[in-house]
Amino acid sequence: MNSSSAIDLRLQELGIQLPSAGSPAAAYVMANQVDHLVYLSGHIAKKNGGVWTGKLGQNMTTEEGKVAARAVAIDLLASLHHHLGNLDRVKRIIKVTSLVNSTTDYIEHHLVTNGCSELLVEVFDANGKHARSAFGVAQLPLGACVEIEMIAEIKPQN
Repeated sequence: MNSSSAIDLRLQELGIQLPSAGSPAAAYVMANQVDHLVYLSGHIAKKNGGVWTGKLGQNMTTEEGKVAARAVAIDLLASLHHHLGNLDRVKRIIKVTSLVNSTTDYIEHHLVTNGCSELLVEVFDANGKHARSAFGVAQLPLGACVEIEMIAEIKPQN
């Protein structure tokens, strides 16, 4: 990371090292830009280099799900950094959509998603506050516990 970047310094303060950006597993791209908006594809939770599997309300707690959502947010930032070259180009986070693999009676999807939302505010301050949706789903790819997609507004390049 370039230590002269304000966001990179903030990540260092938070003890976050961005991983290498992921690559698409099928016929899609990780980031797609239209004008000053960057749409990030859904990223699934990973743990110890593999898919973080589990079902909230069955074999995962809300707190574990929140940690998984935070991990997804870090991966989303890695993809955004890879796309932009510098996270200081982020003007603000617009929207987060979170899918939580859960039982039909589980009702704390919003609390799981807080793991992502809170990290974005820690990194970008007020510019990290965003609109959000959190859904419970019967299953996610590869049995992942959480999948999150994000839309960010970026500053024009000089």
